[in-house]
Amino acid sequence: MRLDPSSPGLWVVLLAVGAAAGRAAELSLRPLPGILITPLAVAAFTLFLAFLLHLRNRANQMAHQRQMARASELQLATIEALALAIDARAQVSESQLRREQRLAGALAEALGLPPDQVEGVRTAALLHDVGHLAVPDQILTKRAPLTREELAKLRVHVEIGAEIIANVPFPYPVASLVRSHHERWDGTGYPAGLRGTAIPLGARILAVVDYFAELTSNRPHHAAMPTDEAVHVVHAESGQALDPVVVARFIELLPTLDDRPDAAPQAPALGAAAAAVAGDQTSDATRDQDAALAHIAVARKELHGLYEIAEAVGSSLGVTDSMNAIASTLRPLVPFSTCALFLRDAANGIVRCRFASGIGDAAFQGLLFSDGAGIVGRAIAARACVTGGPPPPGTTDPGMPVGELHSALATPLIVDDVAVGTLVLYQATPDYFNDDHRRLATRVSDQIAAVIGNSLVFERTQEESVTDALTGLPNTRFLFPHLTREIARASRLNSPMAVLLVDLDRLKHINDNFSHPIGDRALRAVAAVLRGAIRPYDLCVRYGGDEFIVLLSDCGPEQAEAKRVELKRAVEALPFSAGEGLPVKLSISAGAAVFPGDGETYDALLQEADSRMYKDKAAGHGRGGA
Repeated sequence: MRLDPSSPGLWVVLLAVGAAAGRAAELSLRPLPGILITPLAVAAFTLFLAFLLHLRNRANQMAHQRQMARASELQLATIEALALAIDARAQVSESQLRREQRLAGALAEALGLPPDQVEGVRTAALLHDVGHLAVPDQILTKRAPLTREELAKLRVHVEIGAEIIANVPFPYPVASLVRSHHERWDGTGYPAGLRGTAIPLGARILAVVDYFAELTSNRPHHAAMPTDEAVHVVHAESGQALDPVVVARFIELLPTLDDRPDAAPQAPALGAAAAAVAGDQTSDATRDQDAALAHIAVARKELHGLYEIAEAVGSSLGVTDSMNAIASTLRPLVPFSTCALFLRDAANGIVRCRFASGIGDAAFQGLLFSDGAGIVGRAIAARACVTGGPPPPGTTDPGMPVGELHSALATPLIVDDVAVGTLVLYQATPDYFNDDHRRLATRVSDQIAAVIGNSLVFERTQEESVTDALTGLPNTRFLFPHLTREIARASRLNSPMAVLLVDLDRLKHINDNFSHPIGDRALRAVAAVLRGAIRPYDLCVRYGGDEFIVLLSDCGPEQAEAKRVELKRAVEALPFSAGEGLPVKLSISAGAAVFPGDGETYDALLQEADSRMYKDKAAGHGRGGA
């Protein structure tokens, strides 16, 4: 049997034994010279030995407790470090996590939870997203709304996180809070669909704090919301997603919580015992940890940026839309003040700016210069990323036309071993770009080149699909959407719009007597006259066969009739021959219809213009065969 020195019964027994031993010694032992042996002395000696035994056992117990506390604190610190690293993948900073932990703990105290449960809430606030280990990076960092499948994959993190936490012997509940912090007060949450007070109070506290933190933090899919607006949103969710009692207490406490002295971000603490062991190394360890978390976040950001650019390769976007997407993805990786895309026209030996966004972007629009000039040409010639700044006095660099921009980084875009152009990033800060920026730009240049190459093919295909191959005019595929928009615009502005239907007279006669190539040449000649005789913002379309349609914005009946007559005279004055000594007189028949007087739909307008065109032809202007 093990004797406990702290037991009062043991001390009574020891006193009795000591007294009996002293009495026996008095009766049976002959006293030694100068030494008085009495029952009291023996009892006192026995008590002294027992006290020494008690001190030794107490010291052993305290050492064991310190060892267990140190092991527990180190274990918690390890898990905290893991949680911080996981959240760094999703670009959630340590200060944001520490703020959540502090708000959750203070709210738990304010709601009257016992100390052990408050610690459980604080720990769960730090570890609640540890299950993100099982969620792919592209889901965690996706800016666009998640698909149903991606959302299902994300929701798994609460149960996985609870399973991970359940294996840690915390002296307070944590796993159940991690599992339930996405349950909703109205029962529509996950994973179990718990409702109301069936959700653990600690999880309801986490839900409010996490919801508020999500709103007020910069995340991949949204920018941080001002605190006042976030409070309104949290209040609106009271009784729906969130416990109304917890929300009310949180809103009441929030001004004081954010102003508390410990509001500053903290590094993970190892506890008093571990800190004593760590000594002066704590600050160095904290700095190392901060650097490690920053490296994780940057690596995740790089990977996600590459993923988004690679995703854009398969999208059907024009150059401008593609560059808008690329610029927003590239900015977090390589911060810039202005981004510009220069595309080469090797056949003509020129480079043209096709896109610019940022400081002084207007100065770049339509910028045209010789192929090989400036920083753009140097990047293409070197086939490598190059940096530069404003040109020396007395010299020019057409790739840097804006005075506010003092440094540039240019990377060539190469598709199938052909340099199609250069992407140039500019900064207002002198000598801003470093080796790391060059490395990142070089790393993404292949993906960007593929995106721009696809965009150029898309634009060329799109242009060909809405362009008549013979005349170069837009075709009917382009006409009807444009006509619909113009009618809507005219209706909205209460302004007229004219539609002219034009027919080339005697095209069949030309084809039959001079050959179809001559007829095609006649069509091209008429198309050029019609296109040259209208305003830049008006439209001439080849309607098919020998017919054309002209759309005139802000044009009433009188102006439409005047333009009809002008076009007829311009075609009749056109010199045209089918060969040496074979002049051919060209003419057109034309009819006009005006919105809204002649019709309010394109079908009605075209029908009226067609009717008037045939009246014009029948009047004798187009006699001689169609």
